[in-house]
Amino acid sequence: MNKIYLMLLVLVIPITTYGQTLHLYGGDNHKEYLGCLNCNSYDSDSIWNAYGTYGNSYNSNSIWNAYGTYGNEYNSYSPWNAYASDPPVVVDKDGSFYGYFAVNAYKAKRADFSLALTIYKYHKEIREDVGAWYDEIFD
Repeated sequence: MNKIYLMLLVLVIPITTYGQTLHLYGGDNHKEYLGCLNCNSYDSDSIWNAYGTYGNSYNSNSIWNAYGTYGNEYNSYSPWNAYASDPPVVVDKDGSFYGYFAVNAYKAKRADFSLALTIYKYHKEIREDVGAWYDEIFD
């Protein structure tokens, strides 16, 4: 991984994502909570907590579960499906919409802040070691 790129991320990501705590919701009418996008790795709701519900690659509601609804690259509700018809949404605690969380660069209203773009690019690698990636991105 390019260290210069990661250093730039460390400088840019806090500016664009730390102002609000961002959450993922997916499924039918986006009613299923999928975790906190920018919470620390100790937060039980964080997608970065490998031992928590949403960061655990074995949990059915985790975006990191390659066989689950939200982590399977062929499921229409998954952010990793390049043709997903209904990927998860990113919202803050007040319900303000930050975009669709989707690898599909052509998805209208796609979340395009730095953290989201980094996750899209490296999602397969992140899935292998969520905790290490949290440290690389946020520390």
